[in-house]
Amino acid sequence: MPAPSVLSADRQVELSPITAADTAAVGRFLHAHLNARLSAAAWARAMTPPWAGDQPNHGFLLRDGGRVVGAYLAFYSERGIDGRPERFCNLAAWCVEEGYRSQGLRLLRAALRQKGYHLTDFSPSGNVVPLNARLGFTALDTTTALAPNLPWPAWSRARVVTDPREIERVLTGRELAIYRDHARAAAARHLVLVAGARTCYVVVRRDRRKRLPLFASVLHVSDPELFARHGRLVLRHLLLRHGVPFTLAERRVVPRVPGPSVTVAGRPKMFRSPTLRADQIDYLYSELTCVAW
Repeated sequence: MPAPSVLSADRQVELSPITAADTAAVGRFLHAHLNARLSAAAWARAMTPPWAGDQPNHGFLLRDGGRVVGAYLAFYSERGIDGRPERFCNLAAWCVEEGYRSQGLRLLRAALRQKGYHLTDFSPSGNVVPLNARLGFTALDTTTALAPNLPWPAWSRARVVTDPREIERVLTGRELAIYRDHARAAAARHLVLVAGARTCYVVVRRDRRKRLPLFASVLHVSDPELFARHGRLVLRHLLLRHGVPFTLAERRVVPRVPGPSVTVAGRPKMFRSPTLRADQIDYLYSELTCVAW
């Protein structure tokens, strides 16, 4: 969010939670003021995640005379970590119309006032990063491997599964539950690497760098060892089936990417929690799976 500007003192700007009745208006606002590549309808759909669970709101908005002039989206989930249920609030797209920027912090304060949540922010813009740091957020290590997706020969006995019915058949337990929660998420692409009796569930999203849609970002890998051994099949699949020439894989998600790669700086990602460690934070159940910007 850009630097605040002055707002006339006589304007009455209303702050309220984003409800289901507000998503269409907020979608139109975000399409017009944040990212026009997503239609207003796509923005509106993305605000309601496909997984089950309590969604107390979809974030918070600002209105002036009934017109939306600012919004901060939020995605909520409950996760099992070390045998305990933990509640998360993922802070997502934050946009305030020019002329109302001085009101933008009200949106953040409203989100932070909610009690009992671990907070994540996986897309803070440049000036939000130091603001988050002052508010107690910790930066995740987003050191990233950039790998070319090459047409490797398919010599491996492993195979890549993408058909939803077969994914349902080969996954079990926690990974099957994660797949079912995200199968309809707009930004998530699902595949399973199968080698004998072992499976590696992989979630990726199409991503942009320098405004170029040439990248697949890896969000989840259930078996990093199997991926290190047979992941070339995944990179090959991304190139030949999806036309994506490069893969971005954070080292914290994929410790070893098969084939040649270079290390690059990743985009900032942050979290705030009184009890959880960085290695307990992942990118599922978040805007990264729901918003296909």
